[in-house]
Order: sequence, then C-alpha cells, then structure tokens
Amino acid sequence: MMQVPGWWDQNVSRETLDKLQGYAALIRKWTPKINLVAKSTIDDIEARHIWDSAQIHTSRQGVWADLGSGGGLPGVVVAIFAQADGLDAAVTLVESDQRKATFLRTCARELDLPMKVVAQRVEDVQGLQAQTISARALAPLDSLLSLAKPHVAKCGLCLFQKGAHWQEEVEAAQQNWRFSYDAMPSKTNAEAVVLKIKDVTRV
Repeated sequence: MMQVPGWWDQNVSRETLDKLQGYAALIRKWTPKINLVAKSTIDDIEARHIWDSAQIHTSRQGVWADLGSGGGLPGVVVAIFAQADGLDAAVTLVESDQRKATFLRTCARELDLPMKVVAQRVEDVQGLQAQTISARALAPLDSLLSLAKPHVAKCGLCLFQKGAHWQEEVEAAQQNWRFSYDAMPSKTNAEAVVLKIKDVTRV
C-alpha cells in the first residue's frame, strides 16, 4: 500500500491510495518504452512525482486543464483526487505526443478516471475556459503564460510548479506580462515552489 507523507493533512481513502498505486505501476511499466519520467527517479516515483503533483490539488477551483501533460503529472493525480472528492467536472489533459496520449487514455480506462485526453499541441487547441490551469516541467514561465492565456477562464488560476530558479523566471515573464502571483513553498523540494498566478494580461 502506498504511504501517505507526513505533511499531507487530508484523509486519503484506501480506494484513492489503490488508484495512486495503480498509476505508479503504469508509469513503471510504460517508462522503459516511452520515457514518461527520468529513469533516475523511477524508484522514487511516489515522492518525486505523485505526491509532488498531489500538493497542487488542494488549490483546485472549477474545471481543470493540464497543459503538456506528458505522463500525467499532475493531471492524472489531480483526476484521482477530484474523483475522491466527488467532483464530476472532467480534467482535460493536453498532450501532443501520440504515444504519451495513448498512455494517458490507458490510465483513464484502467483506473476509471473522469478525464479527457486531447492529443494536440496546446497552441492548436480551442480555448478550454478552465478555471484552473496546471503545467509541470513544460516551459519557462514567459512561454507558459503564452500557452495558458487562451485557455484560462475569467478570474481563473494558473498553478505552475517551478524549481530553484523560479524568481528569475518571474522577472523574465514580467517583461511581457502583468499578473499577480503567490509563491507557495513546495512540500517535496526545499528549492521549489508552486506559483499561483492570476489576472494575466500582456504588457
């Protein structure tokens, strides 16, 4: 059974843990074929990837879209917790790599998750009007805002997980964008943050 980290302050049902564990097993099965996560992290998927992704779910509001979802981090994890919370709004995962999109559809089917997979480039997708937009390890913040802006609803929220150089990315993005943000320290990496961004407009 997957272990819940000590910092997690919500109840997690056995069914949810089973789905998280099933997801971890799928990543381990598929990664040798399509490189879903770095092979150096494969033995620590739970802490490095799954619980790292789970921490942003608590900031959820409304319909969720995960851009450049890759192996489903954080999109699949968000869908698992959304289902556990009884939320019926589907999570949309946008991933242009057809093999990774096939993996994501396999996750949806085998784990019975309420999520939709869109196998297109983010730039080619019609506006999703999502209240929450997420992205993890996709692009620098300036580029992320360009990708997210057409898809975020009015008063929507962007949740971007960033590493040690997040402040430099914010400063670079502020050359082209106006936005309000809050940097929440990551629960899994002392150097990382979750950027909560709102009110995005181009300069």
